Amino acid sequence: MLEIRPSCEHCNTALPFDSEEAMICTFECTFCATCVEDLLLEVCPNCGGNFEKRPIRPVEFLGKYPVSQKVIHKPVDIEAHLIRIRKT
Repeated sequence: MLEIRPSCEHCNTALPFDSEEAMICTFECTFCATCVEDLLLEVCPNCGGNFEKRPIRPVEFLGKYPVSQKVIHKPVDIEAHLIRIRKT
């Protein structure tokens, strides 16, 4: 079951359960589409994997399967990230 995290790990922009802007990697690292496309260049800074659009949990399941309230805000060192991905 996906956690459906509430915000972008880098910029802390709110990403509610029905956000069209939420992107996740295979480990559910969660970033907004702007950070993924413009800063991270489609590479997860935590695992090196790619991103996909996060699915939207249907409203009728929110009661039984609530979304996460845990905010993970750890801004990425963009310069170090770009150096790391250019080496691969």
